[in-house]
Amino acid sequence: MTAIIKAENLGKQFRLGRRADRYSTLRESLSRAVRKPMEVLREAKRNGPGDFWALRDVNFEILPGEVVGIIGRNGAGKSTLLKILSRITEPTTGRVELFGRVGSLLEVGTGFHPELTGRENIYLNGAILGMRHNEIARKFDQITDFAEIEDFLETPVKRYSSGMYTRLAFAVAAHLESEILVVDEVLAVGDAEFQEKCLGKMKDVSQNGRTVLFVSHNMNAIKTLCPKCILLEKGEIVSRGDTESVVGDYLNTARSNFKTYNRILKWVKIDQVGDEIVLECEYEGEEKINRPILGFVIRNSVGTPVYGSNPFIDKLDFSEHRATKSGYVKVVIKQPKLLDGEYWISLWFGNSNINFFEEQDALSLNISGMTNQLQYSASVVGNVLPECEWSFE
Repeated sequence: MTAIIKAENLGKQFRLGRRADRYSTLRESLSRAVRKPMEVLREAKRNGPGDFWALRDVNFEILPGEVVGIIGRNGAGKSTLLKILSRITEPTTGRVELFGRVGSLLEVGTGFHPELTGRENIYLNGAILGMRHNEIARKFDQITDFAEIEDFLETPVKRYSSGMYTRLAFAVAAHLESEILVVDEVLAVGDAEFQEKCLGKMKDVSQNGRTVLFVSHNMNAIKTLCPKCILLEKGEIVSRGDTESVVGDYLNTARSNFKTYNRILKWVKIDQVGDEIVLECEYEGEEKINRPILGFVIRNSVGTPVYGSNPFIDKLDFSEHRATKSGYVKVVIKQPKLLDGEYWISLWFGNSNINFFEEQDALSLNISGMTNQLQYSASVVGNVLPECEWSFE
């Protein structure tokens, strides 16, 4: 079977620290280089030499009707890849061949004109995809029913909430008859009910023979929807194949309970010790830090916060703490009662006035053994071991 998407030696380079200049003609550029060569050299130095490769030497083929997940940590190159596939940006090296129309949902409002109404934007988006007016009209009622915005069709979309924007954008991308559907993490904007609705629609789309590329940090959604997966790391493909094994590779490479930094927060570590979770860090700054605070939020594998704290929440007394340039912070979470599974920890470090450091999903932690504290004859819903007091009359 011939591939519907084919990428060969695909690369995308961005130049860091370069000032945005107006476009000039070849004649103007040559003339300026002859008349003022030293100015051109000085400007090159000002612009900076830094080059950043968001993608490098990416090669893959996707067959018609395949549903492929694209996963990786933030900055791995996932969104850049989808923008190239959607013809929003051109690759620096290599090429990509697409044998079909592409419907894409990369960020809220992509392809919409804020001054046009919801109705007008449905037709505009369809026209951009190369569809005829009667094709769009045939799908119009299905789109509005799915988006649940019938009362706002004649309202300019600039007045829509982010949720309304997302519902309409996804409805248009999923219902118009493009052969390839590309969806980024934008579904995280919607509520849980809407996300389930979108996942169900993408499953229906794939069963009808359309090709789907789905980027998400929600590993459960990836496993549910995508039989195949591609793992990106630092702009390169490091694993591909069946979703279960690729997700396993991702979690193994991402799993780390220790991380070093070159800023004020020198290192941070988290670990499970028996039925406790221990979070430690060391800091060192150029100036004294008064009342150092380490805050954290623990999220489950689908990104839902399940626990979090900081010294203010726990009402600690700072009266005996001296301001110092360096120090060590340790917090022990007693019997957190988390179910076994993969968790991500977001951190922030600072004082009562300012955050010196903040990073989402800075560390991951694999909880094991805590579920065995209690014996269950049925599956437990959620992520926290329940403590209930029952009475019956």
